[in-house]
Amino acid sequence: MKKLYSNKLHILIFLLPALILFCGVLIAPIAMSAYYSFFDWNGIGPAKAFIGFSNYKELFTSDSIGFMKALGNSLLLALLSVVIQLPLALGLALALGKGIKGERAFLSIYFMPVLISSVVIGQLWLKIYNPEYGILNVILRAIGLEGLTRIWLGDVSTALGSVLVPMLWQYVGYHMLLLYAGVKSVPPELREAAMLDGATDAQVNRYIVLPYIKPILRISVIFAVTGSLKSFDLIYVLTNGGPFHSTEVPSTLMISMLFLRNRYGMGSTIAVMLIILCFGFALLIGAIFKGED
Repeated sequence: MKKLYSNKLHILIFLLPALILFCGVLIAPIAMSAYYSFFDWNGIGPAKAFIGFSNYKELFTSDSIGFMKALGNSLLLALLSVVIQLPLALGLALALGKGIKGERAFLSIYFMPVLISSVVIGQLWLKIYNPEYGILNVILRAIGLEGLTRIWLGDVSTALGSVLVPMLWQYVGYHMLLLYAGVKSVPPELREAAMLDGATDAQVNRYIVLPYIKPILRISVIFAVTGSLKSFDLIYVLTNGGPFHSTEVPSTLMISMLFLRNRYGMGSTIAVMLIILCFGFALLIGAIFKGED
């Protein structure tokens, strides 16, 4: 008994630094955001004006804040990420998982955008979308489609779609690598047995590979949805939420509240709602996949 107690004490001592870091970096900021969300605070001096749930009520009812518009944009980005990005990543993973020539080179090429800073990618796509010398409009003019040229990031009708493209391009390689690892973990004997029974590649993928990698699919869906909900850096570089809030998302709205309007209480409220939404969607997606199992 004394030895068991001693072992637990040693484990606790070794875990204590990581636990302190975890609480200081994650738990404490969340608790502080939740605390300040109940105050009308400008970020200067102590928070004294306790207003209860008024910030939360204003967040969902006030058109001047625009949270519902920002949330709708995030949900649309999340939906398109799941519908477009993940099928692309899955297709690449299945193709590379068959052991094609140059497999490692293709993996490195597709994963390269993930390694590049979002600020650098934002600057790259700003040049691509430039209405005067951007390669997109230059190509359209060169092939006689000048009528399709746009101020892509300055047009309300095209801004959100223009932001989505680099987001998909940047992270499709990330999901591809996760799914590729799952595809390569499928036991070869299962594939061989199916092929001997006359199964085609499509049937092997549908009835063997996909069910086998379903846990990784669940993780990829969670990452795609939560990543879209908390997306910030690329949108901030490309449009800063404009034009006319057409690309506004909760993260850019939170920064605007904190540093432009000095409404730290409202900014903290948005932060809390982001945390709740991310956890809620993660639990919902996990429950959906568990129900299918």
